[in-house]
Formats: sequence, structure tokens, C-alpha cells
Amino acid sequence: MNKHILHLDLDTFFVSCERLIDSRLQKRPILVGGTGDRGVVAACSYETRRFGVSSGMPMKMAKRLCPEAVIIKGNSSIYTKYSHMVTEIIKEQVPVFEKASIDEFYADLSGMDTFFGSYKYASELRSNIIKNTGLPISFGLSANKIVSKVATGEAKPNNQLQIDKGFEKSFLAPLSIKKIPSVGEKTYQKLRHLGISKVFNIQQMPLEMMVSVLGANGRTIWKRANGIDNPPLIPFHERKSISTERTFTKDTIDVIKLRTTIFAMAENLAFQLRRGNKLACCVSVKIRYSDFNTYSKQLKIPYSSADHVIIPKVLELFNSLYNRRLLIRLVGVKMSHLVSGNYQINLFDDTEEMINLYSAMDHIRNRYGELSVLRASAMGARTIGRFSNPFNGNPPTILAHRKQ
Repeated sequence: MNKHILHLDLDTFFVSCERLIDSRLQKRPILVGGTGDRGVVAACSYETRRFGVSSGMPMKMAKRLCPEAVIIKGNSSIYTKYSHMVTEIIKEQVPVFEKASIDEFYADLSGMDTFFGSYKYASELRSNIIKNTGLPISFGLSANKIVSKVATGEAKPNNQLQIDKGFEKSFLAPLSIKKIPSVGEKTYQKLRHLGISKVFNIQQMPLEMMVSVLGANGRTIWKRANGIDNPPLIPFHERKSISTERTFTKDTIDVIKLRTTIFAMAENLAFQLRRGNKLACCVSVKIRYSDFNTYSKQLKIPYSSADHVIIPKVLELFNSLYNRRLLIRLVGVKMSHLVSGNYQINLFDDTEEMINLYSAMDHIRNRYGELSVLRASAMGARTIGRFSNPFNGNPPTILAHRKQ
């Protein structure tokens, strides 16, 4: 049976949502993101891109390049709502799909040709999404996820493209090496210094040479350039969660200690989300008193994995939950309703410095341990507690604070 993997991507998703809300924004250049000079562009309309504007660019630079652009701070709850609408439509029509981010999906349509036709089915799914949400969406269809994703990029804006089996390599050959997923700016520059600009050049190179130049990533890039990389589709599960709990050695009513522990838990879980390329849209806090009565509260939030979004909500929940003023035996924090993706949704309020700070802190944690770097507010938490992680099969572990 031939594989048919569909990739769906909502075009300029945040911009499209804003245009649904305000029709006066149609065809106007739009920047969505931090509105101050130190803010970051979370999304930009196609009208701004011909001026050299791109997502992730400092807002100050984007305004210089396109001074006539309409700047919108953005409303992440609206974007979460529309993302959920699209997810529900796909869920009703596709048996197995992956939600790669808030605006990106994969679906396995293998075997559909026998009954209906994969391309026809994908076309009707796309039409259904457009009709019921008003959002423009593009898709690519091929034998694997990578080629389908590249095909979607070539189909945009608001279009569709199928790459038949056996034509993957010829489709990819004339494209820029930047079109290959996993080719970032540093890798791009390294390949350009070798005189490599098109995917065709990589296709002509021996695999061993790519590995010698780029290491293990060279093997991945070579396979993707040849259209033979086939990562598995990860089925979407709404109820995945990640959590941590701490049972105190001695029941306590020390509010500062409790808040410090909760803070450290939230900070660690936010890091675990980013490390697992996950976003959460629900946070909850649990308290167990010395009489073993247990209480919990939860709060829906826009999809996020950023400390400055998650931690205040967790502390807010704790403050509203802790009202009995009894000795506490256990506290816990949980993130749920996870989807795959990075924390782009929080770029509305992020500055370049904040994004760079997250990147630097996560790099240190990945290299030296999860608790090798902490915010000052979490330093008093000597232990965080048991950690339930859906991203791997490891048993819960005790996370100990590293003394400075």
C-alpha cells in the first residue's frame, strides 16, 4: 500500500484571524507581535514580506522596513479558539493525525485511494476548513512528512500541491537548501561556503561527505534532500499531561516556602515542555492538607511553554486554592492538554532579550541538568519532587536542587 501523508498549514495564521475579526485589515500590511520597539514579530502578512519582513524579526527593524504596516499586539486566546476549531474538523474527518503546532497538522491518508482518492479527500478537507472557519489553509500531499511539508510551502498562499510517488527527488532538486527542514541559518551558511545553494547539489554529494561536514545532522539533511527521510506521524492525544508533586518531610504552613516550591515546580515544568517541544493550555495546582483532604484547581491558558506566562498563573491558582490555613502535606503542579509545538504564541510579549534568555537557560539545563540554573524566586526550593513526564518512558524521579 502506498503511503499518503498530508501536511496542512494555516496561512499567516495570526494575521488571518485578525482579518476575520476586522475586515478592514484585508490586503493591508500587518505585523502581529510585541508593539514596543523591543518587541518581536510573531506573524506578518504577505504584503510585508516583499519589504524583507519575517517572523521572529525585531519589531523595530520590521517597522523600519515597512513603515506603513498596521501593528497589532495580538490576542492569543482568539488564536487558540480558531486552532481548536480546525483541530475538531480534522478530528472528525481523519482517523489518525498529528498536531505539530497551533497552526500545522499532519494526517495519514494511506489506503484512501482504494475508496475515495487521497488527493480528492484532502481537497475536500481543506474546503471544509475554509468554509467553516473562514481561514486560508494550504496543503502538501506526498509519500512522507518532509516532502509534504516542503510541498505545502511551495503551494502557499492558500493552495494545494501533490507530489506523486517517485517524483520527490525531482521536485526538491531546484529548491533552495533553505527549504529543507532542519537547515537553519548556521547550517545554511556552512553549506553556502562549500558552494552548495540548491537541493540538487546535496543530492549529488555522497552521504559520507555530508556526515563529515555536518555530523549526524548531515545524514538527516541528505536523506531529506533525497526525499527518503520518513519520520513517523505522532498521533494527536489531547489528554497528555506533565506534572510534578512534592510531599514534605514535615507538614508546613510556611507560605514563603510553599510559594517558592510552587514557583520552582512551574519553572521546571515549563522547561520540560520546551525540551519536549510541547505547549500546554491548561495548568492546575493540587494541595493536600495534614488531614489528607486534597483540593485542586485548574485554569485554561493560551497554548504556551513560557515561564513568564505559566508561573504567574500557577501562583494565582495557589493563592486562590490555599484558604484553609492548615498544615500542608503535599503540593503539586500539572500542565495538560498538550500539543506539539514551540512557544511562538508568546512572542506577542517577548523581547529579543527574553527569547535569548530562554534559549541560554535551556541550553545550560540540557548540558548540566534541569536544576543547574534557576530564577532567584525558586532558589529556596531544595527539592521539587516527583516528576511525571509523558515524553519518555522513564519512571518518576526525585529532582534535587543543586547547591550553589
